[in-house]
Amino acid sequence: MTPTILCQRDGAIATVTLFNPDKLNALNAAMWRQLREVMGELAADATLRCVVLRGEGSVFAAGGDLEEFRTARATVDLALAYHEAVGEALAAIESCPHPTVAAILGPCVGGGLEIACACDLRIAGETARFGAPIMKLGFSMYPGELAGLLKLAGAAVAKEILLEGRLLNAAEAYAKGLVTRVVADGEVMQEALATAARIAAGAPLVARWHKQWIARLLEDRPLSMEEKRASLAFLETQDYAEGLAAFLAKRPPQFKGR
Repeated sequence: MTPTILCQRDGAIATVTLFNPDKLNALNAAMWRQLREVMGELAADATLRCVVLRGEGSVFAAGGDLEEFRTARATVDLALAYHEAVGEALAAIESCPHPTVAAILGPCVGGGLEIACACDLRIAGETARFGAPIMKLGFSMYPGELAGLLKLAGAAVAKEILLEGRLLNAAEAYAKGLVTRVVADGEVMQEALATAARIAAGAPLVARWHKQWIARLLEDRPLSMEEKRASLAFLETQDYAEGLAAFLAKRPPQFKGR
């Protein structure tokens, strides 16, 4: 089976699948490029409201495809190009205007952990495992990839994962802030899709604005008055009028993203 990135659409929700079952969904260079392209296409689709990322079968992703490292990263220049491509894929997930949900079963390791960290929410099965034991392989995590783990989990957890090389179980990952929610393995996709449905039921412009403002506030610099005024742009949207009208009429709102 050819390793690839699959994408399926069901209404306002898209499901992106990391597909390389012969290697525990490890991503090769081509898959990283495909992931960036797929996420770019989804980002441009204004009719979309949520993206679910998952691995094929009962595995999220066991990292990068180590078999190609001797060629794809044979020199500093080749390695730089390879990891910049990985960083672009991760950035495409993180910057996606639509909310993203990772549905995590089994190993979520190395590049798989980086993908999960780039998502907005992470739903994990009870037997999921998280880590990046690359110290055992003699290489370090590229700074552009480490940034997502550091932003999500903080320096202490990032150091624990990278220095010990130990895999965290789902309960530990949840306690350390790596995971949003832990459910039974057989309920992971159901809960991920239910989460996506709850997101899709909300005003899509508001979801995008919340992502935008959270990212902006993490820059830790004061908002300008122009930015504060821009944060009230919802007042001029049809969805805001619909939301208020639906609340007063005690009916479900019908948001159009306008």
